[in-house]
Amino acid sequence: MEHVCSDYGMLIYLSSCHLGNWDQKKLSHFSICVMGLGTIGLPTATYFQRAGYNVIGYDVSPKAVEKAQAHIEATTKINGIPSDTEFFVICVTTGLLGEKPDLSSVYDVCSKTSTFTPRLVSIESTIPVGVCRHIHETIFDSRINLSHFPHRYWPDDAERHGVAQLRVLGGINKESMRQAKKFYESLKIPWFAVDPIEIAEMTKVVENAYRYVQIAFAEELRIICEKKNLDFSALRNSCNTKWNVDLPEARDGIGGTCLPKDIRYLIDTAQEAARKPELLLAALEVDKNYRKHLLEALVYA
Repeated sequence: MEHVCSDYGMLIYLSSCHLGNWDQKKLSHFSICVMGLGTIGLPTATYFQRAGYNVIGYDVSPKAVEKAQAHIEATTKINGIPSDTEFFVICVTTGLLGEKPDLSSVYDVCSKTSTFTPRLVSIESTIPVGVCRHIHETIFDSRINLSHFPHRYWPDDAERHGVAQLRVLGGINKESMRQAKKFYESLKIPWFAVDPIEIAEMTKVVENAYRYVQIAFAEELRIICEKKNLDFSALRNSCNTKWNVDLPEARDGIGGTCLPKDIRYLIDTAQEAARKPELLLAALEVDKNYRKHLLEALVYA
């Protein structure tokens, strides 16, 4: 096994030729079910299949399954998943119900997965802190190995930021981590191991909340520049000549499915800890005001 040291003194997996007892079994004899065949799940499933695994996909959407069937075997029926499936990878979409996390899709597929006896269940969906432990205790009855390996997939540049990029990996216990490391090593996906699993959960949410705050800062600057008849792009280029500054663009407001959702997840986590996350709440307000500013500029142009 080859590793490289990070700046934090931990080991990051790069490649492996030694998989212990797994050497005795060809990858094609291992079976994986990818639960959720959307933007993340389908490329994940096709990557696993190209790596040599026997893959089946599951989704409740007939359209998603029909699309997936051009690449992999897929089904909308739980009884269509082989009973001896050894690995389940959860890639379902998570969202918001109002301003609160909506994790119903994750709980639903984990409940369905609990009827099997897999070697490992790995949740790659974005989830708030505490969800893995709650699922492990209440749905899996602490009997199934569980890991969290949150995706960092970016469909606009899947070549550089696709399935096989460095990600954080957490396990609910030592055996779960051991199985997860072997599983992802066999797929040649690099990982940065963290403990406890809540660190992995929070990492993904923090990454996107941090990006949200960065963009909101740029939006605030653009408003200030336009009020002062200054060119924001010129200011941004000027500031970014400094080695530790990287101001993002300020475009049409912070959209997409991930950043607006994940900052809400972090806000919810803070509020559960009886903490008012003033910076995060201010970032939401800045984006709201920025959108209003853009609309007014259009109306009065």
